[in-house]
Amino acid sequence: MFRDIETAAALTGYTPTEEDLRGLREWFETYDARSADPTPENVERMADMAVFPLNLVTDGSDGEPWTGQWDRERYVRTMNAVLGGTTGGDLSFESVRTPLFLSPSMVVVFSSSVMRAGGEEHRMNYADILVRQEGRWVFQTMAQRGWADMLREQEKEQEQGQVG
Repeated sequence: MFRDIETAAALTGYTPTEEDLRGLREWFETYDARSADPTPENVERMADMAVFPLNLVTDGSDGEPWTGQWDRERYVRTMNAVLGGTTGGDLSFESVRTPLFLSPSMVVVFSSSVMRAGGEEHRMNYADILVRQEGRWVFQTMAQRGWADMLREQEKEQEQGQVG
């Protein structure tokens, strides 16, 4: 699941302990399992694994970046929309991750993943920033290319809903 730990440690100056790696590995195993069965209850449980406001960084088809912060409600609403309709074992993830620990309580994790849904494969590369808060890992920032068009459309719909 994890790769290049020694290279990452050389870059950041912090070598993670076995406990650091075990806790992070367990966090991702839990999150991936909940993502693969995205019932409304599991999406709520995924939200329990974050700290809000959650930072997002992405770009769109025009190459322009989009950044924002979500509260828990927006995260749950969006994840239900993105992952909805893929229950019943139709969704799976296979990921290889490179964690760069900045300290015992901060880590940037680069992931290379294959998502399988509806008989199709989607390859994704993304980064998450997790912090250890009160003894448990929570994610605080998500960065992945290609989501800005959808997020901008959601913002327009939300604005129109508030106006009209």
